[in-house]
Amino acid sequence: RPAVAAAAETDGATTAVMASMMVALLSAARPVPRFLQAMPVVAPHSRRVLSRSGCVRCMSTPAKAGSGRGETRRIVFLGTPSVAARSLELLLEASRAGEGGGFEIAAVVSQPASRSGRKMTLTPSPVAQLAESEGIELLTPASAKEEAFLSRLTELQPDLCVTAAYGCFLPQRFLDLPRLGTLNVHPSLLPLYRGAAPLQRCLEAGDSVAGVTVAFTVLKMDAGPVLRQAPRPLDGSEREPELLLEMFEKGTRLLISALPSVWDGSCKAALTPQDDSKATKAPKLSAADAELRLDALTATQAHNKVRAFAGWPGTWTLLRLAGSTEPVRAKLLHTRVGTDTGGGAAAPGSKDARLVDYSRAGAALRFSCAGGSVLEVTRLTLPGKSPVDARSFWNGLNGRQAWWEVGIPA
Repeated sequence: RPAVAAAAETDGATTAVMASMMVALLSAARPVPRFLQAMPVVAPHSRRVLSRSGCVRCMSTPAKAGSGRGETRRIVFLGTPSVAARSLELLLEASRAGEGGGFEIAAVVSQPASRSGRKMTLTPSPVAQLAESEGIELLTPASAKEEAFLSRLTELQPDLCVTAAYGCFLPQRFLDLPRLGTLNVHPSLLPLYRGAAPLQRCLEAGDSVAGVTVAFTVLKMDAGPVLRQAPRPLDGSEREPELLLEMFEKGTRLLISALPSVWDGSCKAALTPQDDSKATKAPKLSAADAELRLDALTATQAHNKVRAFAGWPGTWTLLRLAGSTEPVRAKLLHTRVGTDTGGGAAAPGSKDARLVDYSRAGAALRFSCAGGSVLEVTRLTLPGKSPVDARSFWNGLNGRQAWWEVGIPA
């Protein structure tokens, strides 16, 4: 037995030395992210792994949750909106079921409560509400640079941080804290659509494929190595709210399935660096994105904006009803692209070319757009009114004409 123990120690020392040499060589070529340096190194054809303390631990059987540290792996989750709350739900379910190699949610970080609704009530984020209902420690710093926040995160000693639509910049001091780094669920096929509104910009562009990526976070926005990725073919009818939830659910499940490889370090061999030359940007949405200039947009372009901005900021066009003194902002909620052309023989841009008509066969209002294309609207709403379908809107006109206009109403 002493001889066997001595041999095991020799093998372990050799493994540790080789691991140290590997990190040193990589560091000489380019800086190695801290989360890669901290990951355990698995020796070839062996069940011995290099633990955090540098000791070699025998793994003749699969490791139990938290083995090697004497406790369950600790994850700190960061997120804010309802889709992030769904990601947190899935992580909690997996934790309780012992999935993902065994882990616990040690704390939750979300943006501070904000005012919302007609009464502008101060309301915690969906993620914050879920954390409080689950009895999980909640941190809501105004900035991830706050000293008190970073100090508390240091005390928590997380093995891993997971972000899902958190919405705040993460400084290098934060990224250096979790032992194994930070994983982000990003609703695009990175390096495509790096930025604040990836799925919205993907739908706006009319792409035929969307997707979700699980990647390690580095200081450069959405530029870290990819751990998991899944494409999602599009048929042109998908709307952002439903698709965004689907992507975060898919991405979170991908992340959970990858956690065992993060814990034992084997994920390093599967990481795919992003090609920066193929990167595209997904700039933050603004209220100005909501306007539909039907004189400048084709029906396809207008339809893509409607489904891309269905969550926020929505989409509107100016609509004037016969007998009214001013046009109103009509919010277009559900649309499709017509199969024929509109405007007839009317001069482009004239009132007659901008008249709205109704297709009984398609149960849709028809708006002539740039190039003579037709946008069919099946659901819309006027200011202060409840959403209605196209037929109800048309019947409510009682024979009056309606046409779209360009410009901001007085």
